[in-house]
Amino acid sequence: MTTLQHKIDFAFVIRVKNANPNGDPLNGNRPRTDYGGFGEITDVCLKRKLRDRLVEAGQSIFVQSDDRKIDGEPSLRARAESDAHGLGKKSFAKGSKKEETAKAACEKWLDVRTFGQVFAFGKDGDASGVSIPIRGPVTIQSAFSVERVSVTSTQITKSVSGEGDGSKRGSDTMGMKHRVDNAIYVTYGSMSPQLSERTGFSDADAETIKTMLPKIFEGDASSARPDGSMEVLTVVWWVHNNKSGQYSSAKVHRTLTINPDGQIELNNLTGLEPEVIKGF
Repeated sequence: MTTLQHKIDFAFVIRVKNANPNGDPLNGNRPRTDYGGFGEITDVCLKRKLRDRLVEAGQSIFVQSDDRKIDGEPSLRARAESDAHGLGKKSFAKGSKKEETAKAACEKWLDVRTFGQVFAFGKDGDASGVSIPIRGPVTIQSAFSVERVSVTSTQITKSVSGEGDGSKRGSDTMGMKHRVDNAIYVTYGSMSPQLSERTGFSDADAETIKTMLPKIFEGDASSARPDGSMEVLTVVWWVHNNKSGQYSSAKVHRTLTINPDGQIELNNLTGLEPEVIKGF
């Protein structure tokens, strides 16, 4: 299978309504915001949701969520060293070749050849414990809101198991729930043909990612993010006519303007017209 033949830039627009899109554990799980008051959804969060959708679609994924594991492996190390995944402990034993191990991991797992991965297994690794880094060709930025967000905090009563006769309510049964009332977020990404040559990321893999982007919030419902409270409105997909790209990613991304209501405006560059995909 040939690797990615054309540089690709992309963006997608997200609507959040009465949901906590990405809580900050260092701030009482309030929705993340920057110092200017703009909402943020981290790139790690977005990649996590994309991986979950890929797992549900039957793709082989290395970094699986605890609640979505499909192979029963207790850890990333166990998954990497499992013979069932085609690598086995021998691939990570001292003296094994890093290049062969990295190639085998990329062939097995879509997220490894997409985003990259660091396999760090201490003293049992190659070259006295030096880790095996794999640099992926696909990058996704953190998403930021178009305007400053309004965060509503509500005190709630939690259902917990405790002692006593139930006549008094303990302090540990009280909590806070936070939400973004209504906001539009946007994030950008890019796919590098040069880096894809090292991981084996292909045009077919790029098509798989494009298919999943409009659906990354489907099947992700929780108390903080009820069904329908988060959705991808639009995906914008630029395919350049060569591997190096006709324009820089920064210049391409600046051609997209998002209005506060989520509508987009495009100032297309000469010879580079994007595909606009409506949300799922």
